[in-house]
Amino acid sequence: MSWHLFTIFFVSTFFISATPGPNMLLAFQYGLNYGVKRTLWTLAGLSLGLFILLLSTLLGLDVISRQQPWALEVIKTVGAIYLIYLGVMSWRDTGNSSLMEDARTVSAEVAADYLDSDCNSSNGNGSIGFASVGAAKQKPRSLSSAAVKISPTNLTLFRTGVWVSLSNPKAILFFAAFFPKFINFSAPLWPQYIFLTLGLFLSETIWQIIYTLGGKQLAGWLDVGNRLTWLNRACGIIFMVIAAALLVEVASHFIN
Repeated sequence: MSWHLFTIFFVSTFFISATPGPNMLLAFQYGLNYGVKRTLWTLAGLSLGLFILLLSTLLGLDVISRQQPWALEVIKTVGAIYLIYLGVMSWRDTGNSSLMEDARTVSAEVAADYLDSDCNSSNGNGSIGFASVGAAKQKPRSLSSAAVKISPTNLTLFRTGVWVSLSNPKAILFFAAFFPKFINFSAPLWPQYIFLTLGLFLSETIWQIIYTLGGKQLAGWLDVGNRLTWLNRACGIIFMVIAAALLVEVASHFIN
């Protein structure tokens, strides 16, 4: 992989990681509720969950590239269509709700799961894991209200991060759509996988720390005017440009 291609990949993922998805919103709210030091446990869990999803995707691409090379073109085509869809949705996202409201919503859903799990344990159910949000008897507006009752341990914060990452299976579809454009399947794959993984985790970690340390200031800045809308639109453009490049690559493969 050339440094030029890696730079394009890193810049693209850096902008995409900046958008306030579930992982970033959780880091933001936990930073406010528990402080930076304890939130590091959640960030570690988020990273582990993301790594599991990414590893699953890369192993799948590795097997397909060796056993069914033609299927790669299908994956690229479907991936390009999915990226176009993401691009259109990102462009149309006007960001009507504030970052603070979105963070409260995410943390309330997670808190509701904790409350249900706690109730099940106290009833002698013995079940381990997270109950559905819809079954919750109480939904605090912020995780801080749940923290008073539950006082999560560091292990609980870590498991929450893992669960939030793994509860977003769309990440696998995104990785399968996004990564093939930056992979040369005729060259050794694992060195490329390592570089791409390091680039992705570097951009994710940078933004997770930013959301944890300065989430309130960042939220105030993004909620001014149309800044969040234009950030979403910039990511939408990136999605559509990469989708176009994938389609050109697939077309050139069949022409040649």
